[in-house]
Amino acid sequence: MIGGGVVRLAKDLIQYNEMLRALARREVASMYVGSFLGFFWTFIQPAVMILVFWFVFSVGFKAKPMNDVPFVVWLTAAMAPWFVFSAIVTSATTVILQYAHLIKKTVFPSQILVVVKILSNLVGHGAFVVLLIVLIFCNGMPFSVYYLQSLYYLFCLLVLASGIGWLISSVNVYARDVSQLVPVIVQVGFWATPIFWDLSIMPESIRFWLKLNPFCYIVQGYRDSFIYFVPFWQHGLETLYFWTVAFLFLLTGGWVFAKLKPQFADVL
Repeated sequence: MIGGGVVRLAKDLIQYNEMLRALARREVASMYVGSFLGFFWTFIQPAVMILVFWFVFSVGFKAKPMNDVPFVVWLTAAMAPWFVFSAIVTSATTVILQYAHLIKKTVFPSQILVVVKILSNLVGHGAFVVLLIVLIFCNGMPFSVYYLQSLYYLFCLLVLASGIGWLISSVNVYARDVSQLVPVIVQVGFWATPIFWDLSIMPESIRFWLKLNPFCYIVQGYRDSFIYFVPFWQHGLETLYFWTVAFLFLLTGGWVFAKLKPQFADVL
């Protein structure tokens, strides 16, 4: 059964939770080896990115506020989930190859590796959210308990990323072209998602097809949480659609990974 693969993966995550945390800490530490500023780069990189976007769009192109919201805040609220999602998916693609030396020589729980990438990339996401909140305060926008709702949308993101990660990481062991294809798809997905633009500017006929992108739900959810203060239950149909797609990816990814995992050592 397809669901059986997910169940086995979930049990393994619990069984190997200590190893999972250790590998995640090692991943984070390896990002700053030999770096003078170390952990501060977690904040410097997204801060510079936000500064560049602010200068280009607010100063250069003089972008108008979106629904009375400063454009840089509106943009950053969407960039925060997208960049952690794209980082997880891109890094998860080659994670089995990255740890091939362990998989070939020991009985290693390779199913936890995608989650290792998820946990290590959450550090950068936390920095992005902190900078978003700072931007909100600097622009005189109100604080709200709806900020906490972003945790629900983060959970949505992680479920979707887990399913996709298990699927592409396992298939990439057998078809290495996947690692070349994924960055292209991620780049297309960036422009197909309402990050720099708003769905309302699109014709109704095109808007329907763009909403089929499940990440639209997450991007709008972050904006609802930090800017518009709209509860997620007001998007009933969108929520149902997203979780249908997310669970399909999760079940399919778990099943494919469980099926291909026994041959990893031989192929690697």
